[in-house]
Amino acid sequence: MDWTNLLHKLLHLLEYNPKEPMLFNTALFVYLFLVLLFFYQFVYHRKRPRILYLTLFSLFFYYKSGGMFFLLLISSTIVDFNLAKWIYNSTSKRKKTLLLVLSLVINLGLLFYFKYTNFLLQILTDINLGHFNPVNIILPVGISFYTFQVLSYTIDIYRGQLKPSDSILDFGFYICFFPHLVAGPIVRAVNFLPQIHEDIHITKEDVGQALFLILTGLIKKAVISDYISVNFVDRVFDNPMLYSGYENLMAVYGYAMQIYCDFSGYSDMAIGIALLLGFRLGINFDLPYQSASVTEFWRRWHISLSSWLRDYLYIPLGGNRKGKVRQYTNLMTTMLIGGLWHGASWNFIFWGFLHGLALAFEKFKDTFIKIPKNAFTHTLGVIFTFHFVCLCWIYFRAKTFTIAGQVISQIFTRFNPAIALQWITGYSMVFILMLIGYITHFLPKRLHTLSERGITNMPIVGKALLIVLAVWLVVQVKSSDIQPFIYFQF
Repeated sequence: MDWTNLLHKLLHLLEYNPKEPMLFNTALFVYLFLVLLFFYQFVYHRKRPRILYLTLFSLFFYYKSGGMFFLLLISSTIVDFNLAKWIYNSTSKRKKTLLLVLSLVINLGLLFYFKYTNFLLQILTDINLGHFNPVNIILPVGISFYTFQVLSYTIDIYRGQLKPSDSILDFGFYICFFPHLVAGPIVRAVNFLPQIHEDIHITKEDVGQALFLILTGLIKKAVISDYISVNFVDRVFDNPMLYSGYENLMAVYGYAMQIYCDFSGYSDMAIGIALLLGFRLGINFDLPYQSASVTEFWRRWHISLSSWLRDYLYIPLGGNRKGKVRQYTNLMTTMLIGGLWHGASWNFIFWGFLHGLALAFEKFKDTFIKIPKNAFTHTLGVIFTFHFVCLCWIYFRAKTFTIAGQVISQIFTRFNPAIALQWITGYSMVFILMLIGYITHFLPKRLHTLSERGITNMPIVGKALLIVLAVWLVVQVKSSDIQPFIYFQF
């Protein structure tokens, strides 16, 4: 055996490749995670070795996902660990406030530099304040997520709602724990840090729930989302004028399912992986397209972000405590910032504006119009909310306002339902996967719970066969290249 060649291949696998970042749905991650689990059984019952072991793996995972930016992650951890302790130990309100402002400036300053510098330069160019060439800046993977985690930690300490961690290792583990590191859920320190000190007890129910979440997340992402994206949705949004209005509408419905399966699939896998290691992360999606209002949608969609925006932006702005007009303004401001959080683009800002407008309108409507609650009005609410969300997704997905306008124009001026059968036969697999996605999504929640229990109660042979079936499905429909998660860009 050529040990030198074998060692060279191993080192190559361990190097960061920007063209092949390590994702949950890659074979390399599966192999490394199985190795992690094997050795985890020797350390999980002792706190310090357990935390050190998982922290080192998390840093390696981030290196394989984002390269040398793991050094930025370490630096931010050290800085914020000390700032939080200084805030807590300070007896002066003024000094506490100055230290909090310093934390905000450092963290939001880094986020602004990496994410919004070129956007600002383009705005300055557009309003004729000079000609500014874009700067070659690489966005660190997950910076939007871990920045919000750090800020919640520091703000909670400033508010007196949390004591700072005594150990930089514990704090570092909270920040860089690999399941939630690069694409959420955004985990609050008040919920996660206490778990570090608890003994790990992984029950049969935990394993069953974890397996259910990982397998359903994998199928959502690698089977449904990736397939309909590569084989239909991307083609239409790249050039909507080449397709009829009916095909554009199907692409919008397809993207609504694609982004849900992609992001909720990642969240499901993250929660399941964390559960196998003995840690509980909060639910991030709760069948959002079953919502009967936009307000309800944001209680069910990206829950960790929407609750963060509520607690650290909307409520501090005054929430609903300073009159109706102020409440509407606060909702608009929160959603505009929420849109900007997703990316440096006017499309994202407009997407946030539309949602803010809808939330404000619903508050206004509820004040003056009392709509009876029954099955009929609930169904109408679900249909209207879903289609409003789909309209907003057009601006979220389209690269420019021009393309978004073309999609909408094609739907309303060149809609040709006569080609429906032709589309179904021409894109039969896309149609089937979209249908499966929507049917399973709109099933009653109790059926999802029964499915989870069924997997939990399966014998080990049944679980093994289920894993083999899921892997087989992924292999059958996967595209030639691994598709990155949509929220990696945020």
